Amino acid sequence: MKFSSHIKPISYLKSHAAEIVRDISCSREPLLITQNGEAKLVVMDVKSYEEQEQTMALLKLLAMGNREIELAQFRDAEDVFAELDREDPQ
Repeated sequence: MKFSSHIKPISYLKSHAAEIVRDISCSREPLLITQNGEAKLVVMDVKSYEEQEQTMALLKLLAMGNREIELAQFRDAEDVFAELDREDPQ
């Protein structure tokens, strides 16, 4: 994530909160807040945050699946579908 032009000190956040909310809501670009020259937090709009959370959840599922494959803890799709057919013979 690039923050080059979206870095502001905490004093800016304190004095421009309404402007920051408006700008971030429109641009959907996160803002990096610094304190004493160190990055301390990221301000972002809710929609971007929710999308990021959904992405992280999917990545975790993929990582879990890959780990199960590495440990050979999986079943062939044919076996799973056959079992489902036996349970629901419609």
